[in-house]
Amino acid sequence: MKASLRLCARVMALLMLAVAAQNALAERKPLDRVIAIVDDSVILQSELDSRVRTVKARLNAQGTSLPPQNVLEKRVLDQLIQDSIQLQMADKMGMRISDNELNDTMQSIAKRNGYTLAQFEDALASEGLTYREAREQIRREMLISRVQQRRVDNRVRVTKREVDNFLQAQAGREKSGEEYLLGNILVAVDDFNNSEEVDAAQAKAEKLRQEIANGTDFKQVAVAESDGSNALDGGVLGWRTENQLPSLVVDVVPELKVGEPSKVLRSGSGFHIVTVLDKRGGDNGKLVEQSKVRHILIRPSDARTDAQAQKLINEIYDKLKDGADFAALAKEYSDDSVSGSDGGNLGWVSPGEMVPAFEQAMKEAKVGELKGPFRSRFGWHILQVQDRRQKDIGDQLKENEARQVLYRRKYEVELQNWLREIREEAYVDIKGEDGDKSQAKGSGSDQTGDNPEGTDAS
Repeated sequence: MKASLRLCARVMALLMLAVAAQNALAERKPLDRVIAIVDDSVILQSELDSRVRTVKARLNAQGTSLPPQNVLEKRVLDQLIQDSIQLQMADKMGMRISDNELNDTMQSIAKRNGYTLAQFEDALASEGLTYREAREQIRREMLISRVQQRRVDNRVRVTKREVDNFLQAQAGREKSGEEYLLGNILVAVDDFNNSEEVDAAQAKAEKLRQEIANGTDFKQVAVAESDGSNALDGGVLGWRTENQLPSLVVDVVPELKVGEPSKVLRSGSGFHIVTVLDKRGGDNGKLVEQSKVRHILIRPSDARTDAQAQKLINEIYDKLKDGADFAALAKEYSDDSVSGSDGGNLGWVSPGEMVPAFEQAMKEAKVGELKGPFRSRFGWHILQVQDRRQKDIGDQLKENEARQVLYRRKYEVELQNWLREIREEAYVDIKGEDGDKSQAKGSGSDQTGDNPEGTDAS
């Protein structure tokens, strides 16, 4: 009898355990979901959710109205796909961002915005980011920037004739000295030989322009509708002087009132609407501060990865700190053959002559101080400012400024063309409700299922 009771109790206990296990299994929720496969990588639902929160916080801080949630998620996913393609390129090219370089960049960003690191961390929190998340996001953005510079730079050429023509045109133009905060909306066209696609894109652009003219917020429309790479920033291109305006809008922008949309403009990428979000007065003075500077450049190549280049520049920097002769090391190691043969001397350098990373480091360096190692689109640098002086702008400086203006204009066009090309060449599979049910058909195709939540990756 006792044995029978013990057996019944044991059976009941086993049944209760089985029911509890079934309930736990039924309540188990996936930890994450794969929502897209991009070449050799995946994008998770958690990544999309995190980026959406960041974009929402930034747009709210700007006072920009948010588009519908599904529209915002689609645009953010498009950006994540584009980022993934470029980050995989960076990995294959051996590009790395060291912790020291990232720390310097974070401090520099905080300083430029007038923050201490603690204040910067608070500002990031207001955008829904922890300091650690922001570091990794900036690391990714730095890698993407380097890939773009490496791949797009060799597609841009500025000829002497173009510079001369630019200077001649500028000589006859009266400069107002104003700067413009530009906004841009792009309705992209993939194939201008397809008349139906062209007509549809132009009609959409005209419709968006009319909405803005009727009072809809420009940034809100940009976030929801623009195909431009800066769409999630509300279409903001940043402050530009008249010399820095893209050639497409150089004759349009000075005539626009603040907030007024331009007419629909056509480029090789599609149809644009631009606006002046704000204006501010410029400085027409011709007196500039020049720096006498020398540098050592170590350039990544097919035979030397970015990590190897960084290791070498660090070794050179250590030698300089130990008292080695700068000129001798420049002659031995620098990949800038012209300045390297002269001990790294670049002579007197004026604002606007150098790429932004080099110019920023040069501006921050004290006379006699070693600055670096730091990265520009050309490679890894160490620089030293030997002297500074005030100098009136001459013809050579005007020519250099013209060359930089023309370069920036061409670079922006080529960057958009390149981004479109790599997206078309990539394997992209946006997952459907049944996991692998929705398969990409080939390179560059996007296959979207009915369920945007994607597949279980728990």
